[in-house]
Amino acid sequence: MNTKTMEGLVGASTNMKNMDTPMRVFRDARRRGDISVMKRAMGYAADYAEEAYDYYDKAEKGMEEDAKEAREKAKEFQEKAIQKRREEQEKLNERLEKLKEPDTVEVSEEGKGMLEENPDLAGSLSGEIKSENSTDMVTYTKDGRVIPAFPGGENIDIAVTD
Repeated sequence: MNTKTMEGLVGASTNMKNMDTPMRVFRDARRRGDISVMKRAMGYAADYAEEAYDYYDKAEKGMEEDAKEAREKAKEFQEKAIQKRREEQEKLNERLEKLKEPDTVEVSEEGKGMLEENPDLAGSLSGEIKSENSTDMVTYTKDGRVIPAFPGGENIDIAVTD
């Protein structure tokens, strides 16, 4: 809360409470019929009322400043959130670009020699690597070569009898 707002609210409240005393004197003087005391009491009450309205105006100006500050803070917060989101998006885009880059594998001289000795593995250099989840049924020999599990084809006839 702005200091002008607090000062205005406290001042208006205090002056309204202070106005009670001259108003009490005014009512008492009216009952007695004392016009001069009534005028003097009404003058004091009017002064307090005028000061209360002045403080009320001060409180309104303070509240307007508070609202302006709140709007500025909200705008600043929103701009920071937008900037943070953009930075996160840039980082995400960088990570996606890194994932799009193909992975390369370097084969050592020893590995190249092994490939020359075993021609079945040569296909892996050109990118023809079979995944482990392949649906082709294969069998591995003692020396590590891959042969089809069913050399005659993929269809197998099975008969079940009771």
